[in-house]
Amino acid sequence: MAARGEAVGSGDGALAEPSRAGLCCAAPMFRLVLVCAGGALGSGARYLVGGWVAAAVGASFPFGTLLINAVGSFFISVVMYLGLSAGAIGPELRLFLAVGILGGFTTYSSFNYEMLALAQRGAWLLAVGYGAATLFGCLLAGGLGLAAARGLAGAG
Repeated sequence: MAARGEAVGSGDGALAEPSRAGLCCAAPMFRLVLVCAGGALGSGARYLVGGWVAAAVGASFPFGTLLINAVGSFFISVVMYLGLSAGAIGPELRLFLAVGILGGFTTYSSFNYEMLALAQRGAWLLAVGYGAATLFGCLLAGGLGLAAARGLAGAG
């Protein structure tokens, strides 16, 4: 998904690195504020969605984290394509959305803990199913997000 030599990565700054073309001209402190504000919104949304899903379907299987990670995979594909390939989202907004909001919203650490908890209680089939559903569900959601972004950008 990366274009024009830009890196795609986690919240370690790979999305925030200024390019040689000067695409990201905001001061470093402003970029930090964007990431922190977006992260707060994403984390709050994760908490609310996870709680809503647990209340709706129960907490015996981590459906909330699975849904959160799939939805986040969809939207990060949309944001990155529209930002890097279509030029429809500027670097500061991309940073706010991808590293901030979506970085705070999605959660590998919860996925890891929940999968290990299923395995520790002897629910190996559920643990493996959860891992497979997360991997393939998030890849599918990411692919659908990329297709949606291409459609929005008119790139067919």
